[in-house]
Amino acid sequence: MARRVALQRASLDENHVAGLDEVGRGPWAGPVIAAAVMLKGELPEAIARRIDDSKKLSAATREMLFDALAPYASIGIGQASVDEIDALNILKATHLAMQRAVEALGIVPARALVDGNSLPALPCPATPVISGDALVLEIAAASIIAKVTRDRLMASLGTAHPGYGWERNAGYGTAEHRAGLVQFGITPHHRRSFAPIRVFLQSS
Repeated sequence: MARRVALQRASLDENHVAGLDEVGRGPWAGPVIAAAVMLKGELPEAIARRIDDSKKLSAATREMLFDALAPYASIGIGQASVDEIDALNILKATHLAMQRAVEALGIVPARALVDGNSLPALPCPATPVISGDALVLEIAAASIIAKVTRDRLMASLGTAHPGYGWERNAGYGTAEHRAGLVQFGITPHHRRSFAPIRVFLQSS
């Protein structure tokens, strides 16, 4: 099916604009992952027209675009651990992951467009863009990179810690995840500062 509206490049004459997005603010388990993406010149239309907010894409399409973007983009990935989430709070940990994603680019962007309504401290001018993953190509690309990276990580953790369904729920609070907590208890990858896990600890 054709895209409803093509996303816009941040600036067609500026190739050093980074789009930033994160994945994993809401789950009960696992790190928060951020990605920074700077496109290199024109993106082929066959790829550009498929890019969208990662939440609107199938897992297969996200995986395809993750691989297809690599030759046409500079990509940085950063994460904040469960311990950092618990120590800092999820917003500050998200900003930390974004800072690390920009550092991982290996080049300081001319400017950054950040999904959401708050900004991390970055080494370049930055602008928040509410619903940016549905509006700006670079941010949408970053949402795909972050989502695929985190889903792969959670699938790996799901293999190491079976019973919670992380390979399917990516650490979110599904019935399967809740049943796993009841049967197996918490793991080092659970966010103890999050209310469902804190309540579980208090009641167990």
